[in-house]
Amino acid sequence: MSIATLGIDLGKTTIHVVGLDDRGQPVERKKLTRTGLFRFLANLAPCRVAMEACAGSHYVARKAEAMGHRAVLLPGQFVRAYSKGQKNDRADAEAIAEAATRPTMPEVTVKDTTQQAIQLLHRARQGWVAQRTETANRIRASLLEFGITVPKQLGNLRQALPRILEDADNGLPDIVRDLLAQLWTQLEELDERVTGVTRQLEELARRDAAAAWLPTIPGIGPITATALVAAAGDGQQFGRGRNLAAWLGLVPQQYTTGGKPRLLGISKRGNRYLRTLLIHGARAMLQQAHRSDDALRRWIRQLAGGTHRNKAAVALANKLTRVAWAVLTRGEAFRAEAAAA
Repeated sequence: MSIATLGIDLGKTTIHVVGLDDRGQPVERKKLTRTGLFRFLANLAPCRVAMEACAGSHYVARKAEAMGHRAVLLPGQFVRAYSKGQKNDRADAEAIAEAATRPTMPEVTVKDTTQQAIQLLHRARQGWVAQRTETANRIRASLLEFGITVPKQLGNLRQALPRILEDADNGLPDIVRDLLAQLWTQLEELDERVTGVTRQLEELARRDAAAAWLPTIPGIGPITATALVAAAGDGQQFGRGRNLAAWLGLVPQQYTTGGKPRLLGISKRGNRYLRTLLIHGARAMLQQAHRSDDALRRWIRQLAGGTHRNKAAVALANKLTRVAWAVLTRGEAFRAEAAAA
């Protein structure tokens, strides 16, 4: 009997697959290696190939599509409800296959190699920025143990630390002075890495057809633009801008029962890193809104005048996300009059 839906539970070395027929009955169960999986897919008639969206799933999905199959990536939290009995890899593969047969099951868009490469650049940059902050805090804490304080901001530390290391009368032991010199070297190396990957992302934002229009939106620069394209592609999988905002967790969480609607704080679902970038961009716009007088800035000033600045920042981030979806899907530059409508 032919396989209509193939559920794959991905692992690092071993992979379990369960095949369902047109009626949803299991007709195939196998344990394969990664090489064996691709050999199995190459000999399989075109069907729906389903996996949870996880590390390595986009690569397998692209390989499956190249062999003529329809690759389906599913959010893991929605697959869990279809798992029955004890948890094991074979049961997980069957749950994935069953979940993929549901017509209303949301799917994750398969990323191409360019999107994944950009996303890896962002992850590396994010990690180096965190390491730089950690190193700076370690330097400040070490200096404080000997009564030396440095004002906040990384720029102040960059200016003060060389003078502190050269001052022979500040009471720093030689061991600590050598340690701080090593930490200073590490901080400079992290600065160079962050600067280099930032320039690379800026160049990608200029060259990429989808990301090129996004920096025309106030509050969205090359970093946010490339992160958005890496996560959402051209935005065509979202029917409207609100769907993209909901996907990023920027819409109110709903708790409705008995016909009584109740809206809570934002859901905070989806890509936390991208949501943070959009909110930071919105905060910058709130601070600069008084410097221009177009339709969008007037809307921002009206918003900021009637609510707390944190709520206003999130509401503006929601607005910018919807505008970004319109710019992505239409392939045109930002227009303030349309955004304020």
